[in-house]
Amino acid sequence: MPVAIPQKFNLAEHFLDRPAGAHPERVAILGEGRPFSYGQLRQMANRVGDALRRGNCRPGERVLLVLPDCAEFMAAFFGATKVGAVAVPVNPMTRAADYAYYLADCRARLAIVHAIALAEFRTAAEGKPLDAVVVVGADKAENQMLRWEDWLASASDQLEPHSTAATDTAFLLYTSGSGGTPKGAVHQHKDMLVTSESFAQGVLGLRSEDRTFSVSKLFFAYGLGNGMYFPFSVGASTILNPERPKPDRVLELVARHRPTVFFAVPTFYAAILRAADEGAAADFSSVRLAVSAGEALPAEICDQFRRRFGLEILDGIGSTEMLHMFIASRPGKARPGSCGVEVPNYDAVIVDEQGQAVPTGEIGNLCVRGQSAFAGYWNKPELTARAKRDDWVITGDKFFRDREGYYYYCGRADDMMKVAGMWVSPGEVENALLGHPQVAEAAVVAHTELGLTKPVAYVVLRDSGQAGPQLVSELQEFVRQRLPSYKVPQAVHFLPELPKTATGKIQRFKLRSAAG
Repeated sequence: MPVAIPQKFNLAEHFLDRPAGAHPERVAILGEGRPFSYGQLRQMANRVGDALRRGNCRPGERVLLVLPDCAEFMAAFFGATKVGAVAVPVNPMTRAADYAYYLADCRARLAIVHAIALAEFRTAAEGKPLDAVVVVGADKAENQMLRWEDWLASASDQLEPHSTAATDTAFLLYTSGSGGTPKGAVHQHKDMLVTSESFAQGVLGLRSEDRTFSVSKLFFAYGLGNGMYFPFSVGASTILNPERPKPDRVLELVARHRPTVFFAVPTFYAAILRAADEGAAADFSSVRLAVSAGEALPAEICDQFRRRFGLEILDGIGSTEMLHMFIASRPGKARPGSCGVEVPNYDAVIVDEQGQAVPTGEIGNLCVRGQSAFAGYWNKPELTARAKRDDWVITGDKFFRDREGYYYYCGRADDMMKVAGMWVSPGEVENALLGHPQVAEAAVVAHTELGLTKPVAYVVLRDSGQAGPQLVSELQEFVRQRLPSYKVPQAVHFLPELPKTATGKIQRFKLRSAAG
């Protein structure tokens, strides 16, 4: 049954006002300098909304949020959407060129920026038609900028919501840029309702006593659900880490605040295992569910995590365009190497280049549909037309499905390679490499020379001192013992780290450029 969506619906009312009205004293946010209750967060969000209204911010106008994971992020997001404005969260740890792009693309009239990003943002904002820049964490007011505290000083903590339709635009989320220039996916007020009922409650079974902790940040679609509106949908608590995620800091927060549901991306699960191997204290005894997304979770990492911590990792796949998960593993039924099966209220199909469904077990292009699908890319109708056909969203991912309905990720369409006339999935080769005790991370891309395509591997070692021709041969033989010879990397390059987006996805397009 599809999610029941009322005609009038405001996400701030549902995800903040509703739990705050029922239990205002319950802790909503942990992990910062001080806990925040639902009542305190609602008051701050109302002040933001009132300040926006007083500043003549009209429904539909964009408010750029350049904030780390903190109470101010949530207050700004909910305050903006409550008055009908459009929240646009972006990475607070990026560069001026990125901020200039976001400002030019979404045409925000107002920006709320944390002091940690101000130097880069100030450069980007020069010459842009911004009415105001509000700075969180500033010691004093700067020229033509407002301190957060001063901006909210006279604002009311009582706020009537704008009468928004469920299909009104609520927020823009920029794609991660793992394949190139980010695109702003337009999402409506109803979309969070759909994903929270379908995945957070329908698959994970979140409950009010849970504490969620997401390594992925709130500006990222995956993290926005995990760290904000999923726990708020059931009146649970969230643990926030405003810093750039590092294994030692994350492990310290896990030990101190004892989350029950933990979310991360595959590369971070690998980093946790590496830290534990090096002697870091790692206690996941409070965690009942560990979830992975962002990229396919290698079976080897899944197996290693289970052996060390006794926890299965629930792998899944979602996208910025669909807002969150549409295929996911079920608790107690996870299969290493598989993303699971369709999330309730979502449909998926694997098709060939002509759009026809492929037989079971064959690789094809994944298409998905569901009520949380994005309305389109902001100001990019041609790209929208390529990504959406009727109700179906074309993911750009290659998959196959087995006889029991489990889906297996093979790579992005432009990551797949044909070697000797046969398809090679980078993930399959990467997983084989990860089984070697010296390999911490691996990425495999195609390199074409004289019209012939061959797989090339980029590897991060646990001990960089082992790099050399002897280890290259050893790794190639290691893969040859596990996979057909045409899948063996023809070259292996050692790197201190793999290029990644801010959300932890490997930027394979950069490796392809290096290989070429």
